[in-house]
Amino acid sequence: MTAPGTGRARLPKLPPAYRPLFAHRPFRRLLFAFAASDFGDGMAVVTVPWLAVLLAPDGNRGLYVGTAVAAYALPGAVGALVLGRWMRAFPARRLLFADAALRAVMLACVPLAWVLGVLTPWLYVVLLAASSLLHAWGSAGKYTLLASLLAPERRLAANALVSSSASAAMVFGPALAGVLITALSPAWIIGIDALTFAVLAIGAVRVRPDGAADERPGGTGRPGGPGRAGGADAAGPSGGPGGKPFAVLGLFRQRPELLGILVLTWSFFFLYGPVEVALPLHVTEDLHQGPHLLGLYWTLFSAGAVLGSLAAGMLRRLPLWPTALGIVAGWGAVLLPFGFGAPPAVTVTCFALGGLIYGPFTALSFTLFQDRTPAAWLTTVLAVRGAALLASSPTGAALGGPLTAALGPRTVLAASGAATLALVAAALLVRPKARHGGREPGEDLGAAEAA
Repeated sequence: MTAPGTGRARLPKLPPAYRPLFAHRPFRRLLFAFAASDFGDGMAVVTVPWLAVLLAPDGNRGLYVGTAVAAYALPGAVGALVLGRWMRAFPARRLLFADAALRAVMLACVPLAWVLGVLTPWLYVVLLAASSLLHAWGSAGKYTLLASLLAPERRLAANALVSSSASAAMVFGPALAGVLITALSPAWIIGIDALTFAVLAIGAVRVRPDGAADERPGGTGRPGGPGRAGGADAAGPSGGPGGKPFAVLGLFRQRPELLGILVLTWSFFFLYGPVEVALPLHVTEDLHQGPHLLGLYWTLFSAGAVLGSLAAGMLRRLPLWPTALGIVAGWGAVLLPFGFGAPPAVTVTCFALGGLIYGPFTALSFTLFQDRTPAAWLTTVLAVRGAALLASSPTGAALGGPLTAALGPRTVLAASGAATLALVAAALLVRPKARHGGREPGEDLGAAEAA
C-alpha cells in the first residue's frame, strides 16, 4: 500500500508506542532475528527431550532425559561465572553473536552425528551443554544492545515486543515440532533449531547502533541514556567491570533497587518451579485427563502472555517496581483456586489470566535493569542476573517433586500461589530505595523523561 502522491509504502496501522520501533531499521532486523531463534527454542521444548527419550540408555531413561533437558540451559550459569573475565570486555553485539554462533554450530552437530551414526546418549548431552555455555552472556548482550540502540523512553515497548516474541514461540513452536516429529527424526528438527540461531548470528553481525552510540561496556551510549552518567556511575564501583569478578556486588550495594528486583525475580521463578511438576500430575491424577488438557493450560497461558506483554509496551507511564509486585501477586492469586478443587473450566481460565498478568514481567524487569544500571556495567550485571535466574525455576521444580508426592498436586499448586503472595508482602516491607541520584523504583518513565 502506498501513500497517495508519494509512491512510498506506508507502515500498517500500529499502536503509537510501536510505530517508532518498526520505523527503526536496526531494531526491525534484530526483532526478526530474535523471533527466529525464539521459534527454534519453542520447537526445542519438544524435540530436545524427545530425542533424549530415543537415545536414553536402558533402565536410566528418567535420569538421562532430565540431564539432557538441563544441559540445554543450566551450563549458561557456569559460563557466566567462569568466563566473565574475558566476556565482559566484549561489545554487546559480539556477545550476542558469540552465543548465537556457538548454539548454531553445536546444535548443527546433532543431526550430523545422527547421520554418521555416532550420536551416543552422552555425546548428545555434551553438545547440548556446549551450545548453552554462553547463553547468559548472549542474553545480556541482547538487552544491552537494545539499550544502546534505543532512547530510554522506547525501551519498555522494545522489551515488550522481544518478550512477546518468546511467548508467541511457546504457542506455535511446540505444536509445529509435534507435527514435524511424525515425519522427521527429532535430530533433524534440532538442525532446524540450529538454523534459527544462525539467523540470529547473522542479524547480530549486521546491526549497528545509530550514530556514534557504542554498545561496548563503558561506551558512551545514546545521548541522554545511562552512558551519560559521569564519575562513579560511569566507571562503576572498583573502577568498572574490568575489576575483580565480584566487584559487581558493590554496584548492588550502591543501587539496592537492582538487588531488590533480582531477589524478587529469583524468588518468583523459584516459587513457580513446583507448578511445572504439579500441573501435569494434577491433570493425570486429580482430573484423570490426557495431554490435550495439559497442552491447553500452557497454550492459553502463552497466548495470554503475548497479549499482556504487548499491552505493557503501549503504556507510556508505567511505575516499574509497583507493577512488578502487582504481577507477582496476580500470578499467586490465580493459583489459589486449584486448592479448592475448582473444575478444569475455572482453572484453565485462571491459567490464561495468569499468562496475561505475567506477560509484562520480563519486559518490565529488563527495563528496570537497563534504566537503573550504569552503561559501563550493564552487560556484566545482566549476565549476573541471567546466571542467577537460570537455576531458580529448576531448583523450585526439584523441590516440587517430593512436595507433590507428599502433599498432592492440588495442594502444591495452591501452596505455590500462597507463598508467592507472601513473597509480595515481604517485598513491600523491605522495598529498596534508590541512591546516588537514581530514580525511585516506583517512579515512572514518563516522569523521568520530563525531568
